Amino acid sequence: MKLDPNKEYLDTAIYAAKKASDLIIKSPRREIKTYKAQTDLVTETDLASEKVISKIIKSKYPDHNVLAEESGLLESHSSDYIWVIDPLDGTTNFVHNYPSYAVSIALVNNGVPIVGVVIEMPLMNIYYATINSPAYCNNNIINCSNTNKLILSLLVTGFSYDHNDNWAFNMKLFKEFTDITQGVRRLGAAAIDFCHTAIGHVDGFWEFDLNPWDVAAGILIANQAGAKVSKLNGDKYSIYDKEVLVTNGHIHQDMINVISELK
Repeated sequence: MKLDPNKEYLDTAIYAAKKASDLIIKSPRREIKTYKAQTDLVTETDLASEKVISKIIKSKYPDHNVLAEESGLLESHSSDYIWVIDPLDGTTNFVHNYPSYAVSIALVNNGVPIVGVVIEMPLMNIYYATINSPAYCNNNIINCSNTNKLILSLLVTGFSYDHNDNWAFNMKLFKEFTDITQGVRRLGAAAIDFCHTAIGHVDGFWEFDLNPWDVAAGILIANQAGAKVSKLNGDKYSIYDKEVLVTNGHIHQDMINVISELK
């Protein structure tokens, strides 16, 4: 059996994510540290989680770059490897005790995610994959759904904190897809939305105004579970793009058609 060359990186990511999620679950500190925008929160727990993850990664791979949501690019090296961290995806959910938030860690090589780990809390589901492996949840291989018609599908989306033109357009999409599918959910944590598509809880996911830390781990997990990934118009997707469409593949073109018709 051929060994996965990224296994060591994966083990480090899982270890760091577990340490951070343990801290988050046990944290009584849900008070708001600061506001990045009126409804975009940062808590002491976000910062503590980021510190735990960054310390583990930098001690193991001091020459790698680290990009974290709250601190930005922590160090700049000439390495082709960059760890992309969301220490607490779904902070607003966490503050309000709404049970949908996550830790997300990815290792990206030359712009391509090669390792991804997402821990969904408070259920403590551990999703992970490498570019050489299937996608897993709690050590079980996962795959996207087989739903092949929009009218039979369940979708999920997210909304940015900025109520801009994309937000307004997404409201139109939300209404349209709610009318022509089994429904659309809005959980408030993109990393979990990717994983729920990967495991088949939902059949498709789209969102605007995303950042690399929102997507890097989840996109790899979804890819390795058989998902189809593109921009909303069907063009090739990069983790540095601001919009994404992820589906089980069967309904992908149908969703693109609906989106283009509403433009």
